[in-house]
Amino acid sequence: MEHEYVVRTVRADEWPQVRELRLAALRDPAAPVAFLETYEEAAAKPDSFWQERAEGAARGDAVRQFVAEDADGVWVGSVTVLVEEAGADDVFGGVIEQRQAHVVGVYVRPEHRGGGATDALFESAAVWAWSLDGLERVRLYVHEGNPRAQAFYRRFGFVRSGGVVPVPGDPSSREFELVLKRP
Repeated sequence: MEHEYVVRTVRADEWPQVRELRLAALRDPAAPVAFLETYEEAAAKPDSFWQERAEGAARGDAVRQFVAEDADGVWVGSVTVLVEEAGADDVFGGVIEQRQAHVVGVYVRPEHRGGGATDALFESAAVWAWSLDGLERVRLYVHEGNPRAQAFYRRFGFVRSGGVVPVPGDPSSREFELVLKRP
């Protein structure tokens, strides 16, 4: 069943909500294959970390965090888009070959999955990415053991680039790079 969601950029003063949603994501049963951070690591971070994170994701052209709110204003999901510059170091130890957007931190509360929140978040993320000069692709990494996420990304238009990296801390598992080319 489709729901109506308002998708918008986080505001700097919403760091408590940013923290709460991230901790909820890290408590999700899919967290071990969806995130490179544990609940314990995130919960131990001081308020100043969350304040800086929210402030940085609220404005500027380097990072943007989008949240989906339901009709009651409850945050039901989030996605963050990082702008990566050519020549910079990659999170997995490589070098970024071209200026691009990188989608991270995708999470929708279980009771809202399948209701359109993820589509709404990705639509806003893509629109923002394409509004930036010089970005020809959006990428993300998905764990080989996360078929639900892989199916959504394919449906949205992402395709495998051929890039595969070992999961940090678990070299027996892999993450696939998926890309979405500028329309």
